[in-house]
Amino acid sequence: EEAVRKSAAASEAQSTASDAVAQADRVLAEAEKAVVAARRAALSRSEAVSEVRDRAGRLERELRDVEVGIEALGPRVRELDSRIAQDRRRVAGLRDELPRHEARELEERDMAERMNLARSELSQRSEEVGRRRSELRIRAAGLQERERLLSAQRDDIESRLSRMSQARSEVAARRDAIDKKLAVLDALIALVADRSQSSGLQLEGLRRRRAEQSQAVRSAVARLDDLRRRRSQAEAELGRRRERDRALDVELAEAAVKLESAVERCRRELGCEPGEAVAAECPPLDPGVAPGDRVKALEQELRIMGPVNPLALEQYEELSERHEFTQGQIDDIRQSRRELRRVIRKIDEEIISVFSSAYADVSRNFAELFQTLFPGGEGSLRLTQPDALLDTGVDIEARPSGKNVRRLSLLSGGERSLTAMAFLFAVFRSRPSPFYVMDEVEAALDDVNLHRFLDLVDEFRSDAQMLIVSHQKRTMEAADCLYGVSMKPGGSSKAISEKVVVASAPKILLGQS
Repeated sequence: EEAVRKSAAASEAQSTASDAVAQADRVLAEAEKAVVAARRAALSRSEAVSEVRDRAGRLERELRDVEVGIEALGPRVRELDSRIAQDRRRVAGLRDELPRHEARELEERDMAERMNLARSELSQRSEEVGRRRSELRIRAAGLQERERLLSAQRDDIESRLSRMSQARSEVAARRDAIDKKLAVLDALIALVADRSQSSGLQLEGLRRRRAEQSQAVRSAVARLDDLRRRRSQAEAELGRRRERDRALDVELAEAAVKLESAVERCRRELGCEPGEAVAAECPPLDPGVAPGDRVKALEQELRIMGPVNPLALEQYEELSERHEFTQGQIDDIRQSRRELRRVIRKIDEEIISVFSSAYADVSRNFAELFQTLFPGGEGSLRLTQPDALLDTGVDIEARPSGKNVRRLSLLSGGERSLTAMAFLFAVFRSRPSPFYVMDEVEAALDDVNLHRFLDLVDEFRSDAQMLIVSHQKRTMEAADCLYGVSMKPGGSSKAISEKVVVASAPKILLGQS
C-alpha cells in the first residue's frame, strides 16, 4: 500500500511537472511571437526612416541640379522659380518632418533596445524553462524508474505475502503439532511435579526425621554430658563417703577382728581371758628387742597380710550393675554414631554427585559461551582439589584471542564483565530458572561486545523472562517493555511503563532508575 501511495504521488508530481512544462512552452511561444512582431515593427520603421532619408537626399541633389541648371539655364529661371519655390516648400516641409521622423527613429531604436532586452530576458527565461524542462524530464524519468521499482517491490511483496500465507499454514500445522507435544509435555510435567511433590514430601519427612534425630542426639548428648558430670560428681562424693565408710568399717572390722583375734589367741594360746592377759606381765622379749619394736614388727606383718574386707561382695555387685549400665549407654552412643556417620556419608555422596553433575554441565557450557563471547578465545573451569570435591574450590581460566593471560585481574573491565557473564549464563543454561534479574551487567561493554551480549540475551529470551536494569540505549531497544521511575519536584515517585511492539514474542523487561 505504501508503494501504491508513492506511485500515485509520483504520477501526480509527474502530471504537475508536465503542466508546468506545457505552461512554460506557451509562455515561451508567446514571447517568441512578441519578439518576431517587435522585430518586424522595428524593421518597417527603419525602412520608412531610410526611405525618408533617401527622398531628402534625392531632393537635395535635385535642388543642387536645379540651381546648377538655373545658373546654366537663365532663361528657364522664371519658369523654374515657381518649381523651385514649390520644391523648397516641399524641402522645408520635409525638413520639418525630419525631426519627427528622427524622434520616431529614436523611439523605435529605444523600443528595439527594449525588445532586445526583453528578447535576452525571454531567451534567459527560455533557457531556464528548458533547464527546468530537462530537470522535470529527468525527475519524471526518475519517478518512472521509481514507479517501476515500486511496482517490482509490490510484486515482490505480493509474492512474499503469498509465501507467508503458505508459511502461515505450515506454521499453523506445526503449532498444532507443538500444541499436542505441549499437551503431552504438560502431562509429563504434571506427572513429574506429582512425583517431585511426593519425593519432596518424603525428603521433607526424612529431613524432619533427621532433624528430630539430630535434635534427639544433641539433647541426649547434652543430657548424657550432664548426667556424666553429675554422675562423676556423685561418684566422687560417693567414693569419698564410701572410702570413709569403708575405712571406718575396715577400722571397726580390724578392731573387732583384732579384738576377737586377740581374745581367741589369748584363750587359745594363753588359755586365759583377756582381763587376765591384760593383768598378766609382759612376755619376755628377745635380747636387744624393745617391746615397741616388736609391736611394729607384728603390725608390719599384719599389713603385709592385708585387711579383711567383709563388704567385697556388695561392692562387686554394685560395680557389675554400674558396668552394665555404662556399657549399655556406650553401645547406644556407638549405634547413634554409626547411624550419623551413615547419614553423613549418604549426604556427602549426594552432594558429590550433584556437584559433579553441575560442575560438568557448567564447565561445558562455560567453554561454549566463552567462545561465543570471545571468538577464537579459550575459557575453562578447573577444580583446585579434584580428589576432595567437598573441600575443593573452582578456578576460572580465560584466554581471549591474541592474549596469553590466565588471571582475571590482567583482563580489561569489558573482558572481565564478559567472562563473568559467560560463567553466569553457563549456570543459567545448566540449571535453568523461570526468570533472571541483572543489574547493569553491560555497563563496561563497547558496541561489539554489547552486540554479543544482546545476542546471548536473545538466545535465552525464549526460555525465561529477564529483568535487566540498564542505561544502554541498544539494550533498551532490544527490550519488549520499558519500566522507569520519575519524580516531579516536590512530588512522589511514579512508575512508568512502555511496551515495545515487535514481531517476535519476546520476554525481556528493562528497568531504568
